[in-house]
Amino acid sequence: MMWSRLKSIDHDMQTPPDALQTEQQALLAALGHLLQPFAKLCLAKGIPIQAVEELVRQSYVNAATRACDGAPNPDRLTSRISTMTGLTRREVRRIQDDPTPELPPTRSVASDVLTYWTSQTEYVNKAGKPIAIPRQGEKASFETLANSVTKDVHPKSVLAEMIRLNLVKHHKNNDMVELVEEIFVPTNDWVQMVGFLGTNVGEHLEAAVTNVLSDGHQHFEQALLADELSSESIVQAKQLINEQWRSLMTTLGPKLQQLMDADAAANRPQDQQLRIGLYSLAKEMPATNPAAPNE
Repeated sequence: MMWSRLKSIDHDMQTPPDALQTEQQALLAALGHLLQPFAKLCLAKGIPIQAVEELVRQSYVNAATRACDGAPNPDRLTSRISTMTGLTRREVRRIQDDPTPELPPTRSVASDVLTYWTSQTEYVNKAGKPIAIPRQGEKASFETLANSVTKDVHPKSVLAEMIRLNLVKHHKNNDMVELVEEIFVPTNDWVQMVGFLGTNVGEHLEAAVTNVLSDGHQHFEQALLADELSSESIVQAKQLINEQWRSLMTTLGPKLQQLMDADAAANRPQDQQLRIGLYSLAKEMPATNPAAPNE
């Protein structure tokens, strides 16, 4: 049966207690799997391993510093971090004195306008799909939309940027603006794409790590695996995934906006953020060992 090969992978299950060394070896094996795609990306862009090693050292020191927050002997913080990380005290001090490398932004006016467009009732139809809107006008226009998000950037500049990122189309014959079908990731802006990669994958990993280090139920983090599919079926599956993502955006977006509006109306502290993602990866199934011949 087709469904007998469909597997639900539930990452909310907590690993049973095991010896520390066994856990360390399992973690190193997992890290090897995680680092492979990043190594591929760094090699493709000519980033030497020394630069990556420096980032790892900084990450270790930052994580150890947070773990020591509120320590009774702050004067011995450097020694504690050295013990935790395996770095020398001199190396820890050097990293503590160095500024954190500046990372590319992952949020922009264009992405904020895109989010607002897909979450406000006057900019979507009854099915929840974003509608084409006039470029100018007092109501439900791109000009009004852009001004609702920011007053610091002129709507013309916002429109030009969204056109450059292939997020919207401007039909000059009737002066209407509409969203491009395949949106939500600006595919022709490599720097911003890498910024999204770091934020999205990083926060996905943070959720998974938090679950592993606790009771496994802090964050929703699951995946679905289906194998024994043909290339033709993969094409159809990608279309289904796109439809699910659009449904998620048009259904959940307005509900989250309602929660934000309710928080503002109730004067509740609005100091929390929520990131929701969906990903898919299609590739060849791993090779399996052929059955041993009967003797």
